[in-house]
Amino acid sequence: MPSSFAEARVDLGAISENTAALARRASPAAVMGVVKADGYGHGMIPAARALLAGGAEWLGTAFIEEALELRGAGVTCPVVAWILPPHAPLARAVAADIDLGVSTPALIDDIAGAARETGRRARVHLKADTGLNRGGLTPDQWPGTVAAAARAEAAGLIRVTGLFSHFACADEPGHPSIAAQISAFHEALEIADKAGLDPEVRHLANSAATLTLPETRFDLVRPGIASYGLNPIPGPDDTGLRPAMTLRSAVALVKRVPADSGVSYGHRYTTDRATGLALIPLGYGDGVPRNATNTGPVQVGGRRRTIAGTVCMDQFMVDLGDDTLGPDAEAVLFGPGDAGEPTAREWAEALGTIPYEIVTRISPRVPRVYDGAG
Repeated sequence: MPSSFAEARVDLGAISENTAALARRASPAAVMGVVKADGYGHGMIPAARALLAGGAEWLGTAFIEEALELRGAGVTCPVVAWILPPHAPLARAVAADIDLGVSTPALIDDIAGAARETGRRARVHLKADTGLNRGGLTPDQWPGTVAAAARAEAAGLIRVTGLFSHFACADEPGHPSIAAQISAFHEALEIADKAGLDPEVRHLANSAATLTLPETRFDLVRPGIASYGLNPIPGPDDTGLRPAMTLRSAVALVKRVPADSGVSYGHRYTTDRATGLALIPLGYGDGVPRNATNTGPVQVGGRRRTIAGTVCMDQFMVDLGDDTLGPDAEAVLFGPGDAGEPTAREWAEALGTIPYEIVTRISPRVPRVYDGAG
């Protein structure tokens, strides 16, 4: 059962405002709000509604099951699911008018079969692998798959609604792969054009590219983490985006311990004086990384502190020194930074990871509490 002493508070107004700001920046390109992984940990359905309220015209998911959940919640805008593993429910997706990302040649026949089964024309986006070397059709596969898609389209089985790719290093401005991938994408578009495909949208720009590479916006941009207020580009953050999630918890207990006391599993922290310790009832079972041991920043009693000792499954400790806490004291792990609390970006920097991981790993055990419309 979710705890009643901790919460991940989500500012839906911030998500809408971030989306509106990104839409202004990307115009005339449309915006796809990305809601995979439970809306980057913010809650997929509330986040989707906030993104649409902010001007997103499309939504993007990783898996068909996520897209079907959106449809079940009454979302009617175009929705793309771009990872289609074996035995994915293609027919259900086609019946629900979900756009399907195609990364392997065989999927054209599979999706055409789903179209015959449902009696509906399938909507597909062909994905070119332009250098990420992850999902997507390789340059050798692209011409043949484009030709097969054109035949299936002429037969009335599919409609190629999109052509897309994904960057490897857009969050590293100036990286040589960026120009190479843009060039490769243009080549892929030219092949599709010569085959007679006329998609509704061409899309390449993720959050970083939406913010820094105007030439990559084409018809549609896909800002994921940026919509939730987190800038993926290292260095000073001048985007004006507002982080939407604040993770906080009550302080469960405070105790005094003598100098030279080992704290938590393995005694990886030892007090250097008589001191107060606060127990915060959040741990790696809630999504607090275990490698935040002796590293993770946290605000307790209005002051910045650092996790003291090993992060446990359900709790961690903070060294208070001689500070005292009131009965309603709370710990804020991260938020927008308005009151001096750490941000998810600071957590990522402290742990050598990215903000995406910090917010998406917060587990369902932590209740989401929503502010604003969505």
